[in-house]
Amino acid sequence: MHEHHADTAPVVQQLTFSLAGEEYGVDILSVREIRGWSRVTRIPQAPAHMLGVLNLRGAIVPVLDLRLRFGLEREGYGDNTVMIVVAVAERLFGIVVDAVSDVVDIDPAAVKPVPDMGAIVDTRYLKGLATHVERMVMLLDVEKLMRPEDVETLDAALPDVRDVEIAA
Repeated sequence: MHEHHADTAPVVQQLTFSLAGEEYGVDILSVREIRGWSRVTRIPQAPAHMLGVLNLRGAIVPVLDLRLRFGLEREGYGDNTVMIVVAVAERLFGIVVDAVSDVVDIDPAAVKPVPDMGAIVDTRYLKGLATHVERMVMLLDVEKLMRPEDVETLDAALPDVRDVEIAA
C-alpha cells in the first residue's frame, strides 16, 4: 500500500496538445497564450523547424514547428493549426502543434522516466511520461526545444528582421 502524505508535491498542471496522433503536455506556468496560426517572417539560414518570427504586441517571437523539430512529416497550416506561446528564461517563443486538448492535473509522483525509444522520438525534449485518464501524455521540456545555437542564429538575424518590420 502506498500512502499519500499531506507534504507530497502539489499536482502540476499541464496544457495537453496533440501532435501526429500522440498526446503531449507542457507546464501551464510556461504558457503565455494560445493562438491560431498566423503568417510569420522567415529568417535567413534558420533551421527548417524554425518557421520564422512573429510580432506579438511589439515582441519578436521565434516560431518553431514541433512536427519538424521532432523529425515528423510537416502538416499544412490552416484554420485548425494552433500556436502555443511559451516563456523560457524570459524569452517568448511559439510552438506550432496540431491541436490543443485541455489542461490536466498531473501528480509529479506519477511521472515516469522516458524510455529509450530509439529513432522514433527524440527523447531529449521530454521530461517524462504520465498517464492521465487512460492515455499516455509525454511531458515536454520546453527549455530544451530551443538549442543555444538556434538562439544565436535568431539573435544574429533579429536586427535585420526588426529593420524590415520598421520600414514596412
